[in-house]
Amino acid sequence: MPYIFDELEDPIWQMLSSVKRPSRYAGGEWGADGGLVEGKERSSICLAFPDVYEVGMSYLGFQILYNMASGIPGVRVERTYCPWPDAEAYMRENRMALGSLESGRPLSSFDVVGFTLQYELTSTNILTMLDMGGIPLNVSERGEKDPLVVAGGPGAFAPEPLVPFFDAFCIGDG
Repeated sequence: MPYIFDELEDPIWQMLSSVKRPSRYAGGEWGADGGLVEGKERSSICLAFPDVYEVGMSYLGFQILYNMASGIPGVRVERTYCPWPDAEAYMRENRMALGSLESGRPLSSFDVVGFTLQYELTSTNILTMLDMGGIPLNVSERGEKDPLVVAGGPGAFAPEPLVPFFDAFCIGDG
């Protein structure tokens, strides 16, 4: 049956109707445009919070970083969050890549993916996000076309357990 509205053919709509809290994945926040018209950027960054949307959105440091990075000329900045298990299962079953909140671009299409390391319990979420975003987990498996994967925040004070998965760390918080 053809849809009346073309946007309903977008696979995200089927996912939104299949999960418990679709607002986690819908995007469309006021003022969240990434700073540039898509296609006009010289480089792109996806800031990744390795927990669900409502946890990441309540973290002021992530908001400040997004705002500051969006002000860099020629850089498009978008965000992503870890999907809840219901969305993860749907996305894996339907072979949907984890993308950014603003445009839905897969993580693998960005120049840089930057994770905030707030606490150790999100380490497994980082691996889930890399895998779902189409980025090889280990640095040694990545090529020139894969994004740089960086991390910072309070969890980066002792980065050794995560070294195989990140290209670089910003040690410390702030």
